[in-house]
Parts: sequence; structure tokens; C-alpha cells
Amino acid sequence: MVEVKNLTKAYGDVKALKGISFSAHEGEILGFLGPNGAGKTTTMNIITGYLSATSGTVTIDGFDILDNPKEARSRIGYLPELPPLYLDMTVEKYLRFIYELKKVKLSRDEHLREIMELVKIFDIKDRIIRNLSKGYRQRVGFAGALVGNPPVLILDEPTVGLDPRQIIEMRSLIRSLGKKHTVIFSSHVLSEVSAICDRVVVISNGEITADSNVTELSSITEDVNRLSLTVEGTASVITDALAAVDGVVKVRREAAAGENAHRFTVEYRKDRDVRRGVFRAMAKGDFPILEMKDAGKTLEESFLFLTDSTKVERTKKTRKGGKD
Repeated sequence: MVEVKNLTKAYGDVKALKGISFSAHEGEILGFLGPNGAGKTTTMNIITGYLSATSGTVTIDGFDILDNPKEARSRIGYLPELPPLYLDMTVEKYLRFIYELKKVKLSRDEHLREIMELVKIFDIKDRIIRNLSKGYRQRVGFAGALVGNPPVLILDEPTVGLDPRQIIEMRSLIRSLGKKHTVIFSSHVLSEVSAICDRVVVISNGEITADSNVTELSSITEDVNRLSLTVEGTASVITDALAAVDGVVKVRREAAAGENAHRFTVEYRKDRDVRRGVFRAMAKGDFPILEMKDAGKTLEESFLFLTDSTKVERTKKTRKGGKD
């Protein structure tokens, strides 16, 4: 539904985007994740046609955003980080204005009422936007993006300014919209991405550093697997027994986990499954295993790794056998 190919954007000698490519499919919620200044908003502005690219292409449902801007934009609903609202209008008049601007063919009153109820602003439809809180202004902007029922929704930091209850409601709304729309959700808030998105594209310094589902990010960012293990017995003896298991690279005692019980993190080679070896070693020493589970990197750890250019480059070189 949305295809971005070799997109670059330069401001003089500074390259904000360095040939990025990714796609978002129908019925998918794609998280566009990166730190402030990574190029997220620039990318969003190019996708929606608000900004031209230096090179590369963006197609929406097969229509190029530059060659066929009218057709492409008619398929997009865009919520920028700061919604461009007309503050002197009431909520309903603003949405009617957007309805006319987009030349929507749907029944106006029924369509706008459905949208206002969906984003929970129907009760304030007669209030002037200037008098609304930041959270409610964000909702009005979201409602504007939904006018015309576009198949593609581009949401740039959509939960900014919302209180915790509103954030939960917005997450639920976005998830429900993802069943019928293609959603690109830009954020630097990790909990938002893990709670909402099917897939994540990570951008750092104008380059894509990862494109996968959330659960796969840890396997991209580390060269070993991890087990979290809680075992009863003498900590030093258990550590030695675990370290002797074939494939284990490192054993780290984390903390006590009760009377005579200890929690360990076991790092092991990706080409080995050490669980059986660990079980046998613990059984041989009569050390009861109270818990054993996978312990990949947290999303926060993966994010920090993928947005650290020195670590990403080092990993690329390692995977190429040390070659540039």
C-alpha cells in the first residue's frame, strides 16, 4: 500500500535521509521508531507530499506522490505532531471544513458524527478549538485525518499531550483502525511501539537500521542468545556448572531469588540450543531449576543499540567478516 524506495533528502551538505527504503502493507500497523532528529518527521512529510525528496520515490496504492499527487493524497489521512487546527472554529465546523476541503462523497452529518464518536469528541463538538486542552486538540486533529475514511493513515507522535487514560484509549483506537487501514505510526516512545505495532522500522541518522517485528529486534542486535535461570543451590558451584555447558559463553549471577535460590543470565552461542545441557548439568549437581526462560534484549536495549551508529557499523562489519 505504501512503498518508499531509496529516499534521500539533503539540506545543502547535510543529508537528513540517506537512501531509505521500506514498505507498509494493507491492514498493517508499522511503527517508525527513532530518536529525535533521526529523520522521522522528514520522512512523514515526504510521504504525505508536504515536502519534496532530493531523490527516490514514494507510492501510495500505486500512485506516485509527485507524479500523481491528487490521487496519492486522496488516499492519505495525516496527523502531524502539531495538528494545523483553526482555533477560532468549533470542533464540528472545523471537521465540516475538512470534509469540504477533501471533497468527500460520504453522507456528511452521518460520517462526521461517526468520526467524532470514534475519537470521543462528540460531546465537545460545539466548543471552540482554542478553548480545548492539548489532548483534545490532538483528538480533533486525529478526527480530521479520518475524514473521508482514507485507506492510509500517517500518524506522527499521535499521543503527544494526552493523559494516561487518553493514551490507552488512543492505542485501542489505532489498533482497531489497523484492521481496515494501513497505519504508519511514528514515535520515539518505546512502550507505544510495543503496544500497538505489528512491525517496526528503526531509523537513526537518516538510515534504516532495522526492519522487523518487535520480538525479532533482539536477535538483530546481539550475537548471542540468553536464558534467564532461577536455580536452588550454592551460587558459585552452579555458576561453574553452567559455564562448563557446551555452547555457553558467559554466566552472570543477577540476584538472590529466595532462600538458597539464585537468578542467573546465561549467554550462549546462536548456533547452539543449550537448554538440555543446562538441565543435565543442574540435575547432575542436584540443583533444582525453579524457572528457565528466554531472556532476549528489552526493547529499550535494542533501541539504544540500533540508534548508536558506532555499534551498528561494528555489527555490520562483523557479519561481513570484518570487511567494509
